[in-house]
Amino acid sequence: MQADDLDAFEALFRRHRGLIERTAHALTGDPHVAEEVLQDTFLRAYRHRQTLRLDVSPVPWLYRVALNLCYSRLGRRKLAEDPIEETAAATLRDHAPEPAELAEREELRQAIRRGVAALPEKHQLVIVLYYLNGLSLQETADALGIRLGTAKSRIHYALHALREHMANDRQDASAGITAPTGPIRVRTGGR
Repeated sequence: MQADDLDAFEALFRRHRGLIERTAHALTGDPHVAEEVLQDTFLRAYRHRQTLRLDVSPVPWLYRVALNLCYSRLGRRKLAEDPIEETAAATLRDHAPEPAELAEREELRQAIRRGVAALPEKHQLVIVLYYLNGLSLQETADALGIRLGTAKSRIHYALHALREHMANDRQDASAGITAPTGPIRVRTGGR
């Protein structure tokens, strides 16, 4: 990208905006903070546009900037459990789900969200990038500045911890112990 090529920079922004914003929203739980992170990420990209390499994808660099901004703004707090509204795709179906099915889905979303929120930060990040944003394993590793094997390992341990959390959640539910309730944040679509 040349120093004064605003069209190329605008294309870069349009192409990667959604991924960065979704990641920031997933990590912060606040759409306003996510928008600020998005703007600050691309402001930094614009300031460093002369040093961005054309032969390498800018996605890992953009993710690292966005992740650092998320955590610096939030003081390294845990993943939020606030709701992400259902997307329109869920409402465009031919048939409406039964109330029991809706309740079951909501319970599952809450359990998964609590499980992800309980993960260590490094495991939250791989889950958000790989599953929520649909990055490949290599893209996830590049975005976090880690080796591919490390990304695979973190996903493995994160899924193991989520399975344990889900099993404990089921045991608590069958024993009559209820976890705090509230809407779950779910985002569908993406890459």
